[in-house]
Amino acid sequence: MLGLALRSVRQRPGRFLATLLSAFLGATIVMTFNSMHDTAGASGVDKASADTLTTAASVVGGYGTLLVFFAVASTLTVNVRQRTEELRLLRHTGATPAQIKRMVVGESVVVALVAAVLAIGPAALGGSILLGVFKDSGQVADSVGYTFGPLALMSGLGVTLLASTGAAFLAVRRATRSLSGARRRPGRGRKTASWAALVVGALAVSSTFAMNATDAALMAAPAYGAILLSVGFALVSTDLLRGFLRRAEPLITALAGVSGYLTVRNMRRRADQLSGVLMPLILFTAMATATLYMQGVENDAIKASGLTRSIDDKNLETLNLTVVGIIVVFACIMLINSLYAATAYRVREFGQQRLAGATPAQVLGTVAVEGVVLTVTGVFFGTLAALAGLLPFTAVRADRLLPDQGPGIWIAVVAVATAATLVTSLATARRGLKVPAVDAVALAA
Repeated sequence: MLGLALRSVRQRPGRFLATLLSAFLGATIVMTFNSMHDTAGASGVDKASADTLTTAASVVGGYGTLLVFFAVASTLTVNVRQRTEELRLLRHTGATPAQIKRMVVGESVVVALVAAVLAIGPAALGGSILLGVFKDSGQVADSVGYTFGPLALMSGLGVTLLASTGAAFLAVRRATRSLSGARRRPGRGRKTASWAALVVGALAVSSTFAMNATDAALMAAPAYGAILLSVGFALVSTDLLRGFLRRAEPLITALAGVSGYLTVRNMRRRADQLSGVLMPLILFTAMATATLYMQGVENDAIKASGLTRSIDDKNLETLNLTVVGIIVVFACIMLINSLYAATAYRVREFGQQRLAGATPAQVLGTVAVEGVVLTVTGVFFGTLAALAGLLPFTAVRADRLLPDQGPGIWIAVVAVATAATLVTSLATARRGLKVPAVDAVALAA
């Protein structure tokens, strides 16, 4: 099956493009920031510069590892789901579930290795640029030379391979169980992991009240708490979407008419698939909103105190803005990959709807309403997680309930999420509608 996996990748490379892109960008980010460890450990680096570089590598490296796994898992899940007929054919011709797992995991390992190797050059260049940014801001001495060494290489290869292998195993395990007709209690592992993330996140947020306003690590507890809460919500996004549809069905149908009716029916049936879109939406909204608002509150508090910003303050702001940049890139990639693959796979469905009497405008209306529902659901739970971390931080740091920044940051975050969702889904659906309905049904049958 490993030989079959290699031939599969070689014969149909386009199928693995989304996974390759996610793994490539993930490996680039992980190696870029972990090269700061190599640089900090070189001879002749002063302690202040080494501390700055080590902190950047540790904090962003941790975020990067989490996001790499989610990005690769999202694209691999869509990839495996689209290959249901191929996997069913392999089962009917005698392949065992274990052999199918080895094939899919083998494909993922090959793609991950290629992505990691391709990422070495961009990561080395990115690390050099990042070190220059630290030097220009006065956080690292000008005498520090850049080093791209074994820690960067091993972390990039290790994280990418582990994320790809783990995500592929989970995706194909679910697919083979579905093919074999095995019945099990749905979502049990995810719900357990979700509750664990929610409990730990709530404890981290609550610990903010036990800290002083001037503590250097004050932002860490609520920020990590908000992230864990968003992960907890993301893990049960299927249940959250179904719950939202049950309560919002009358409103959606009244506002959108036929498109709303079709939307509710489609989304109920495809809730498992759409959870891959909700996950990056929730994570992006929560992490970007919480981090940007907390940094704004911190800047205002320093300005109000009349103190000059220290190197540590500059380091913290640089890290926060860098993390938000990583989140934006990864979340958009996850969202666009998932939406593009999921919508492109529905060409047959669109053809069937048109043969049943739906007009192209009605089909596009259905896709648009789906995008709005997904955006509202993801933004709601992402905002809830962000507020859970932001409000305690603001109360302790600024002695008030709400930050003074206003809704502008949140509106910008929501605008990015909405644009990524609607533009990708509508553009892909419009492209699919160019195929004649009869040809679309025959092509995918």
